[in-house]
Amino acid sequence: MSNIDQGKENIIASHSKKTMISYSMGEFVYEFTQGILILVLFYFYEVEIGLASWMTGLGLVIYALWDALNDPLIGYICDKPLRFTKKWGRRFPWMILGYIPMLISFFLIFTPPNVDAQQQPWIIFGWLVFTLCIFDTFETLFSNNFFGLFPDKFRENEERVKASGIYVYLGLIGVVFANLLPPMIIQFGNLASYTLLALIFVLICFFSFFLMLPGIRDDKKTVEEYITHYNDLEKVSFFKTLKTAFKRKSLTGFLFLFMAWIALVGMVQSSFLYWIRFIIFGEASDVLYIMITFLIGVFIGIPLWIKYYKKVGEDNRKTMIYTSIGCIIMTVLLTFITDITGLLIVIFLWGIVVGGFWIIYIPTYSDVIDESISITGSRQEGFYSGIRRFMSNLSSVITAVLFATVHELTGFVEIAEKQTPLANMGILLLFGVIPAIIMTIGLIIFWKLYDITPEKSRQIREKLSELKI
Repeated sequence: MSNIDQGKENIIASHSKKTMISYSMGEFVYEFTQGILILVLFYFYEVEIGLASWMTGLGLVIYALWDALNDPLIGYICDKPLRFTKKWGRRFPWMILGYIPMLISFFLIFTPPNVDAQQQPWIIFGWLVFTLCIFDTFETLFSNNFFGLFPDKFRENEERVKASGIYVYLGLIGVVFANLLPPMIIQFGNLASYTLLALIFVLICFFSFFLMLPGIRDDKKTVEEYITHYNDLEKVSFFKTLKTAFKRKSLTGFLFLFMAWIALVGMVQSSFLYWIRFIIFGEASDVLYIMITFLIGVFIGIPLWIKYYKKVGEDNRKTMIYTSIGCIIMTVLLTFITDITGLLIVIFLWGIVVGGFWIIYIPTYSDVIDESISITGSRQEGFYSGIRRFMSNLSSVITAVLFATVHELTGFVEIAEKQTPLANMGILLLFGVIPAIIMTIGLIIFWKLYDITPEKSRQIREKLSELKI
């Protein structure tokens, strides 16, 4: 499976395409999971269950705050070698431990108690918070270690770009499943259809687990090197590690832009069902046309952005800025669209720029991890993955607060068949202008702080090679 670079004392494995595909099945599962939650969760509890907007938003905020604490802490714990590490690997055992409980708790989210949310809202609220926090704990065990494995497993930039391309395409298939499956199953007003959706999700992810097993195993050589090096390191506390991490400008710049992009994509996708039901009075199945158009744009955009990326000398900073600007422009336009034809045109273009950001953020993330490792002399990919997910879930807090606030201020009625013009304006603002503003703020922070050039990236990898980690 691996070829050894004889010219280096620090041995680096070169992985086959088959291994990359197997590893990337984890991205399929991640995008499938997050996509369904983004598309359906807020809508399900607010509109179908009838839980008040502010209570639904508060429940998601509590979940996101739990995740914010949970992610870096679990990442920090999983970075430490334990008795089973040498035999089973650094990341693999944790992923195995978290996966099946993650699927079970996901199913429970969409099977709330059979009570009236208008009469007994706190029971529904408690179920929402409890199931989400249980789900998040196990999902973090899987996802933190899955993301942490990438920069450790794929160490050369050329291999990272190749693996990233496969990773994104498998992730896109996850997005396809997440956005095409719900409108094929759910029916407005039919709670059992949402339970059926959750069950089908669990079955698909269960069988996907066996496909990803070969790819998510740690490389034995890198595990041995890590254990040897770890024993020589000065042990640093969790809070000191956290404080040190946020002092790195490039890491901070990347995290804020990544958070803004997650918020942008999440708010747009969360708005689909609202836009269809209350703006054009369509059916849930209409999401199919929107998502197919979006995905066509993504598939067309990815090879174009890869070609551009290579043309500019693999300049991550420049490509991140250009794709971000494209995302902002296309998202603003969504606020002014009130017919399906216009939406399909803009969504196609939106898909092209979103695909560009998706393909470039992974190598960029790997660069900031490499920079941190070169400075500290310690591989803490799990911890940094936890911070990345912390920022991702901060975007979930922002999304939940904004949805709840805008719906309350514009008079959105949870169980109504039709909304007022003011409430519809709130839906359109959440669809376009508001997420575009968030992305603009993230881009400005990134532009100010991120300073890893192609030359600096090469110097960082040379230093890692000298450190033999």
